Amino acid sequence: MRFWLLDRICSFEPNTELLAVKNVSLAEEYLSDHFPEFPVLPGVFMLEAATQAGAWLVRLSENYAHSIIVLHEARAVKYADFVTPGHALNIRVEQTGGDERFVKIKFQGEVNGRLSVSGRLVLERYNLADSDPRQAALDKRMIAHQRSTESLLTRGTDVGAVVG
Repeated sequence: MRFWLLDRICSFEPNTELLAVKNVSLAEEYLSDHFPEFPVLPGVFMLEAATQAGAWLVRLSENYAHSIIVLHEARAVKYADFVTPGHALNIRVEQTGGDERFVKIKFQGEVNGRLSVSGRLVLERYNLADSDPRQAALDKRMIAHQRSTESLLTRGTDVGAVVG
């Protein structure tokens, strides 16, 4: 099962900032259990959406230099409000620093201008071939798949023009 927690990338500024949207629909299966009489987007999904937005910021800024971008650490995560079906969680990620292996990200998610979640992330980036050169072909296939996903996430925006 794949959890695509971003529906659209709205704007992007290389090495600086990315704005993405996660729409919450009552059709999402996990909402029947979380919670049956008061369905809300789970907090861990808000965190994952922020992580995915941060990964896209890095991916687009570095022109897909790494096939793998994963959450290394989450810090000071605060949940301020629920995200219910029929609403969109607007996620803004900002790159605050990093080095050759790690990228530091500050994020916040809002619904209709009200803060729902915020915090800081440390993302780790690498290629599989870094530790096993025989995996270079897999890195290339993964990056090709990510590039095709970009076109879906940026459709109808001018983000592709900034990247391309």
